[in-house]
Amino acid sequence: MPLTSDLAITASKLDPSLVTEQTKKFNSNLIDLQKSGPKWYEVGAAKYRPMRWNGETPFPAPKVLDRGKNITLPSRESGRVVPCRVFAPETGRSKGVFYHIHGGGWVLQSEAFQDPMLAHYADSTGLTVISVGYRLVPEDPYPAGNEDCFDVGEWLVDHAELQYGGMLQFISGDSAGAHLSVCTAFELLQSRPTFAFRGLILNFGCYDLAGMLPAAHLFDLGLILDKDIMDHYLDAYLPGKSEKEKRDPKISPFFADLSKLKLPRALFTCGTLDPLLDDSIMFCTRWVMAGGEGVLKLYPGAPHGFNFFPLEGTEQTRIVLDDIATFVKDHSP
Repeated sequence: MPLTSDLAITASKLDPSLVTEQTKKFNSNLIDLQKSGPKWYEVGAAKYRPMRWNGETPFPAPKVLDRGKNITLPSRESGRVVPCRVFAPETGRSKGVFYHIHGGGWVLQSEAFQDPMLAHYADSTGLTVISVGYRLVPEDPYPAGNEDCFDVGEWLVDHAELQYGGMLQFISGDSAGAHLSVCTAFELLQSRPTFAFRGLILNFGCYDLAGMLPAAHLFDLGLILDKDIMDHYLDAYLPGKSEKEKRDPKISPFFADLSKLKLPRALFTCGTLDPLLDDSIMFCTRWVMAGGEGVLKLYPGAPHGFNFFPLEGTEQTRIVLDDIATFVKDHSP
């Protein structure tokens, strides 16, 4: 009888034949579109941000929904507040809070960049979605943005039930926001040790900021994100830090001793055409090895950032949004 592996890995979703013609065409158009305009570091973050907001880059301007509300929450610094964007469920009845942390390489975007996705989360989960507008680098160096995420998280643990009809239940983030979501969760496990999450939703995150995992080095498609773009993001986020310093678990949660933490259940999502694919696969594996409940979902041919693309782009966008709603439903009270 052949040996049976003690580590079960289902690699079927990595089969290139599963990528549909619709997704192939969408990816090809994205690659061509990306070539038609400057990268953020070629013009500078301060100039690129308003260009992106006004639709002056190859990508369309973000869609802003009237139902979104802008609020501020307190920070650790007297007199300074943190901007947030809020979406209540269309039913008007909230069961608690879904805390969202946006992506953008710690450099770009804001709490106002993904209104349709946040509204979908609110309506599909019955939770009030609160997205944090943390400070961005390079203007506000590390750990300023992290601390904003921590401060809003702590406030929600302490006040969400009174303010929003239910407790903070889930933390979710995309790309750099997934990294910040893990950092925030680990901080809350220390500062609010009696609090228990319903779960984390970690979409195509970066968890090893020291050297990056092989997929990042091998990816050469020029599809949304590549090693060159990531290097510029990391240089802005962690200027002057050595590789050893970047392995600090507060910076690279991949290196945390997970066995010593009360790990919440976590959903890891990633497309198979994403340079951060190994981050999701390897971190979920470590999560489970440490006794945590981790679910990894892979999406054939989906590129980085696919969860907030138009639904008509790749069918994988609808699939991942449905998976997130199912995860929340499965683990809601």
